[in-house]
Amino acid sequence: MTTLQPAAQAAPPAPPSVMRHPGFRRLFTAAAAGKLGTQIGYVAIPLLAVTTLHAGAGQVGLLATLSTLSFLLIGLPAGAWVDRMRRRRVMVAADLSRGLLLGSIPVAWLMDSLTMTQLYAVVLLSGVATVFAEVGQQSYLPQLVDRDQLPAANSALVSVDALNQLAGRSVGGFLVQLVAAPAAIAVNALTDLWSAAWIATIRHPDVRPERRAQRNLVKEVNEGLRFVLKQPVLRAVATAGAMNNLSIQVSVTMLPVVFVSELGLSEGVVGLYLAVGGIGVFLGARSSRWIGERLGQGRTLWILGLAVAPFALLVPLVDRGAGLWLAGLSWLLTTFRVGVNNVIQVSFRQRCTPEELLGRMNATMRFLLTGALAVGAALAGGLGAAAGPRAALWAGAIGMALVWIPIFLSPLRTLRTWPDELEN
Repeated sequence: MTTLQPAAQAAPPAPPSVMRHPGFRRLFTAAAAGKLGTQIGYVAIPLLAVTTLHAGAGQVGLLATLSTLSFLLIGLPAGAWVDRMRRRRVMVAADLSRGLLLGSIPVAWLMDSLTMTQLYAVVLLSGVATVFAEVGQQSYLPQLVDRDQLPAANSALVSVDALNQLAGRSVGGFLVQLVAAPAAIAVNALTDLWSAAWIATIRHPDVRPERRAQRNLVKEVNEGLRFVLKQPVLRAVATAGAMNNLSIQVSVTMLPVVFVSELGLSEGVVGLYLAVGGIGVFLGARSSRWIGERLGQGRTLWILGLAVAPFALLVPLVDRGAGLWLAGLSWLLTTFRVGVNNVIQVSFRQRCTPEELLGRMNATMRFLLTGALAVGAALAGGLGAAAGPRAALWAGAIGMALVWIPIFLSPLRTLRTWPDELEN
């Protein structure tokens, strides 16, 4: 097993700007379009269900569940499948599939044949395509750019994702109000097709994985699981990421209940508060390289987490007036840490994983992190019902305040630069 030691030598010169890479520019353009459409659909699909099909709360909740269920159902084998295929082709096929699936919704609406069953099927199958799209992108990126450029590339991708969370949902709401939900979903479909077109034009070689005489899916999935769980550094990153997702989900699930039911604030204030989180993620992603270079990559993950921990504990104290502003500032700083961590952790995983295991490693991570979101939502509901929404907020805040501990207890505690590769 690789032993991680703090680097004593001076840091190498900064690599050229990743935006000068023609292939990455096309991937970035595709991601920007696709993420914008996804956020538009995030708003438009449940609104269509409510306004056109008169769906109830349970049906809307089922739509939300189906959108992430695929990560739990096929997340692990998807990594093994991606490791068998050309990854750029996987991304193109996934985007085309999502575009055609989502495009069927406005067509059915025009023909007056749209049903909730179709919405359920489209959301579930689009989620399957999303699994392959995300695992494919994270596994293709180390082929596309030099490994020294991974932090800059991931910073750009996380930043555009955060901006789309802010802009996309606003655009989605505006489109639904202006031209109706089916038209907004049509825009979502077109952005997926646009994304597929940009990815297809990337000229960088799409490496064919080495063919094996005999393949065993279960064995390959287990190889990905063992690689993540046996490495102390990857195990720490997975644990911290799962803790973070679970804690954030508990808080986000209960915040609207506290804001509207307890404090009597409007839904617009809830939206603005959550939008502050998008700003925090964006600022953290843009600052991640600078902070990582000065504090050290591994050291940043626990030092920043410890520094932000007291602010996370202020979130449950949200109240009207000054309490709202204090909680908003605390939420901004907490999500700033999330933005920094996202870039550093994803870059580390991509840089240190052998090429033949990238798909399975990324799928294993997505399985664990998305599973934590599902657990967090269920935990929030249980705590909220049993002890009240404030108790759930406190549980989420305590988790966010302690998320740095798995990193501190691992070899990442003193690591300033990443190793080139971990042993399988």
